[in-house]
Amino acid sequence: MTQRIVLRLIVLRQIVLACAVALGASALALTSALAAQLTFNTQDFSPFNYEANGAVAGPAADVIRRICTDMKIECPMRVLPWRRAQQEVEDGRVNGMFVIGWNEERAKWLHFSPPLMVTEYGFFVRDDNPLAYKQIADVRGYSVGVFGPSNTATTLEKIRASLGDLTIDMTPDDAAAFKKLSLGRVRAVFSNREVGVDHLNRLGIANVRYAGRHSTLKYYIGFSQKFTDKALVDQFNATFRTLHERGVIRDILARYGMQPTPLE
Repeated sequence: MTQRIVLRLIVLRQIVLACAVALGASALALTSALAAQLTFNTQDFSPFNYEANGAVAGPAADVIRRICTDMKIECPMRVLPWRRAQQEVEDGRVNGMFVIGWNEERAKWLHFSPPLMVTEYGFFVRDDNPLAYKQIADVRGYSVGVFGPSNTATTLEKIRASLGDLTIDMTPDDAAAFKKLSLGRVRAVFSNREVGVDHLNRLGIANVRYAGRHSTLKYYIGFSQKFTDKALVDQFNATFRTLHERGVIRDILARYGMQPTPLE
């Protein structure tokens, strides 16, 4: 009788252990499935990223979706006001954001993707201004509109620091800056060239033109260093490079009339 009880206890213990192992494996699989995703915020920054039919659209979003498809992970993304979009990444509620320029402050808390595309910053003026921008001295004494806080505004602040005599009029969006310029309330707007042209077309502003390039820059995808698994970021970047080498990134950007950046 005692031996039967002992045998039953042994069998029961084995069943309990087997169930525990199975539950542990299921929990691990579920945890891995939940972890195997990257979430993104962006802003309305046409023609690079914007919202269309309730979804995030544009060349950067298409590139991210293709990378995530090849990685077999989910990559939900949202369009938000830029300040909130960045704050959610800093707070760890979202893994990454796009598209962004590199700067020293961002490099302290973000991992960066390989460069996605090359663009440029420059000055827009009214048609009645003959400015052909070549050097920062050309805008001495100007009042200049710029969207900010942003990498664009940071660049303009460096121009002001070098020049001394320049007034910055920071606006909550690019559209407000270009409207002010059209009305003569500022003498210039400092903006990404493609973004500026897109806004002029959408706003129907016909009395403003691009006066010249100040600098070129590369756009990246950024990931929170604190809240995103570095191994997942490395896998994302490796997949990006593979697709770049195969010409897939080039083909995606070509649909928007844009060119990829050579791999570093």
